[in-house]
Amino acid sequence: MDEIVVNLGFGEAAMAFAKPGARAFDRKTDGPEREAKLADYAAAGVVPCESAAEALAGAGAVLSLVTADQSLPAALAAAPFLAPGALWLDMNSVAPDTKREAARAIEAAGGRHVDVAIMSPVHPKRLGTPLLVAGPHSAAGVEALRTFGFTNVRSVGGETGAASAIKMIRSVMVKGIEALTAECVLAADAAGVLDEVIGSLDASEQAKPWAERVDYNLDRMMRHGQRRAEEMGEVTRTLAALGISPILSAGTVKWQQSIGALGIDPPKGLAAKLAALGARWKEPGA
Repeated sequence: MDEIVVNLGFGEAAMAFAKPGARAFDRKTDGPEREAKLADYAAAGVVPCESAAEALAGAGAVLSLVTADQSLPAALAAAPFLAPGALWLDMNSVAPDTKREAARAIEAAGGRHVDVAIMSPVHPKRLGTPLLVAGPHSAAGVEALRTFGFTNVRSVGGETGAASAIKMIRSVMVKGIEALTAECVLAADAAGVLDEVIGSLDASEQAKPWAERVDYNLDRMMRHGQRRAEEMGEVTRTLAALGISPILSAGTVKWQQSIGALGIDPPKGLAAKLAALGARWKEPGA
């Protein structure tokens, strides 16, 4: 396999994955941050390129590691310079539809698009960071990534966007919990009850598999959603009085209310609950 290029992006992830001797190009090379970016290239031992065309010339595989807003523009800009059959390893954190749009551009230019999802922070694991791979060229993508040095790569099969869907939907929980943390502790601190709130959370925390936790949470919402919505309405008023915008708490009111209002007697088991909720969500006007 020909050289892998860290293309149109040499930020935190690209630097964590950098392989000495590989070519690299970042659009910041053309701006006021040029000297800092050249220093990044030197520290990583990669070969700096002055353009995407130079970086991509003859490359058999490309690591696309740009910011989310540049994911599609990077693919569109790079497509004309790809070698025939080159693998475009799309490792960007974007929606499945964005990956599919990029895939159409790459495939039209004769390249092979691979949907890759980075499933944890890149530090400290670096090349041990877990990666999920999907799309019609996933097998070739897995092989290329392993050849590059990645040690925790798994194909999830499916069409382009399958790996991205897993990452995006998981982020609802992971990044949502982070945001809820901020909303909770800022309010607790403003009210002067931070230690008590954290102590209460410790006392109520129970380590359970996520499937059990999800089943339990849905059960509570189906049984008591409307009452809980009313309680959360009081929570939003509490936070507002403290000068903390209840952004997520207001959303919680809507979710509790909408599920509680369905009037579903919770069936036993997660699959049955999801089926019951899914059926209602698909009803006309729901």
